[in-house]
Amino acid sequence: MRWREGRRGGGIEDRRGLGGGKMAGGGLVAIVIMLIGYFVFGIDPFTTQQLISDFDSAGMQQHGEEGTPRDEAGLFVDIIGANINDVWSARLNGYRAPKVVLYDAGTQTGCGFGQAAMGPFYCPNDATVYLDLRFWREMETQLGASGADFARAYVIAHEFGHHVQNLVGTSDEVRKAQQHAGSESEANVYSVALELQADCYAGVWAANAYEASGGRITLEAGDLEEGLKTANAIGDDTLQRKATGRVTPEQFTHGTSAERVQWLNRGYNSGDPEQCDTFAGL
Repeated sequence: MRWREGRRGGGIEDRRGLGGGKMAGGGLVAIVIMLIGYFVFGIDPFTTQQLISDFDSAGMQQHGEEGTPRDEAGLFVDIIGANINDVWSARLNGYRAPKVVLYDAGTQTGCGFGQAAMGPFYCPNDATVYLDLRFWREMETQLGASGADFARAYVIAHEFGHHVQNLVGTSDEVRKAQQHAGSESEANVYSVALELQADCYAGVWAANAYEASGGRITLEAGDLEEGLKTANAIGDDTLQRKATGRVTPEQFTHGTSAERVQWLNRGYNSGDPEQCDTFAGL
């Protein structure tokens, strides 16, 4: 994937190094266990904070340096994020870019205290994408995802997809539907549809990245396959099988590996967000 000559957005807030408290249990094992808890068992990421008791600065507001990060990983997020915004600005009337915050360990958010164990996440209350970039390494080493640039960009574009859903009201509709659901498994069906649509939106971005950047950002041979490898690695059935040796469909919250691959592909092949109706028939 060629991206280094892409437009820089300059709107990244970098809180890395500010400190945010310690992960309960500490270390890599705790992060992996909590990631699986979220992706496999459908635990709302913001309820995770209730399990954390030793964050000294959980109630403190944090403000990092804003602009374009100077390191390679931060620069990547800035350039890819700017391109995603350019794609959606051309596709969605009234589009407003989300804020993007880089952090490590934990940070205060508009949705409560955020931590690395949640993975990348979007908070609708403050319209912000939160990224602990160490998650990429955990995806690759623990979950079997690809380490290619496009695979990482797909993760970012997925979270921006949740921002689009927030702007157009899809997220609110899903929350209302879940409140009226007759069971947790029924509510999870709407969660799966929301996540698969964000995958599709990530594919829409990828299909339009070249045009929106004037050719400065482009996928190369094999890039899409690396993104599909990552989508396959983080499907609910795959994660459940790794964690417990069995699959429990009623606990799915993000969709199966096959579904995630299907919808990422659909967004990429169509390049049209209108083709991302994952809610049809619900």
